[in-house]
Amino acid sequence: MKRDRNEGIWDFEHGMPPQGGGQDLILGLDGGTTSTVCICMPVFSFTDNSLPPDPPPVLAHAVAGCSNHNSVGETAAKETLERVMADALFKAGSTRSAVRAVCLAVSGVNHPTDQQRILSWLRAMFPNDVKCFVHNDAVAAMASGTMGKLHGCVLIAGTGTIAYGYTEDGREARASGAGPVLGDWGSGYGIAAMALTSVIRAYDGRGPQTMLTSRILHELELSSPDELIGWTYADPSWARIAALVPVVVSCAEAGDEVANGILLDAVQELASSIKAVVCRLGLCGEDGKGSCPLVMVGGVLQANKKWDIGKEVISCISKEFPGMLPIRPKVEPAVGAALLAWNILKKQSQSGG
Repeated sequence: MKRDRNEGIWDFEHGMPPQGGGQDLILGLDGGTTSTVCICMPVFSFTDNSLPPDPPPVLAHAVAGCSNHNSVGETAAKETLERVMADALFKAGSTRSAVRAVCLAVSGVNHPTDQQRILSWLRAMFPNDVKCFVHNDAVAAMASGTMGKLHGCVLIAGTGTIAYGYTEDGREARASGAGPVLGDWGSGYGIAAMALTSVIRAYDGRGPQTMLTSRILHELELSSPDELIGWTYADPSWARIAALVPVVVSCAEAGDEVANGILLDAVQELASSIKAVVCRLGLCGEDGKGSCPLVMVGGVLQANKKWDIGKEVISCISKEFPGMLPIRPKVEPAVGAALLAWNILKKQSQSGG
């Protein structure tokens, strides 16, 4: 086993048998802007027609902070990834020697140079025979809805947002996902930022009065809209702003026109991201009538409210692409990442690779 810069993280391995619990494992990781999740999954049979168990067995589950290097920097991102993987293996009673593959899907992977940088981190942490895969977090989200297969479109709308598409012949395309400065409209951050802007506009007379003012001030324990300036810039982290989305939804449900308009704009932005990906890849055929899975992931799209953003997005996109098949995954994205790695291992095993 390689020696580690952060040797203490792996201290639990000392004295354990080389193969830990004796079972081959896959680590699946989902790294978003808010948190990073790692799961341990056993490597099950690679027979010709074998399918993953439904639901797939999860031996351990660990959670850590943000691992997006664009948000927290490379040093903090790398340490977060290392700690969450060590935590998951510790909980599974195993070691790195038992790991067959690691599949990391993390926000902030937007270019091959990002992939190569993070792959180098993983290869420094694991034995040379471990298969390492690095993708954007949209890949794990897609795989969570398709049991590890990449085909169709996925829409993520949480703190940030991105739409990704994949064809069966390996082509891919994306829309949005450029972060708040470049316009992640439709995301939790985008919705909440528009709400804060609307409160300031109402306060200084540039916009209509809105229920958002009293509700947001109450939520943040502030007494005046001008205090929002200090609150916002004291810590302008994306997740902190995005946490105000439930307030916007509750105001819209109560009939506030400004809040309702913000959510309607978000629906249009999210639908336009899906449309851009579907059209670029021809996922629904030339006439737009073909069938295509649409995996929907993220807190903004959760179907547990009267004002259901996810449902409105589906209604909007179905007018143009009636064959879209919405899927709300039964497993979390980290499990999707592990299933993707399992499918790759299966193909390699069957091809003799």
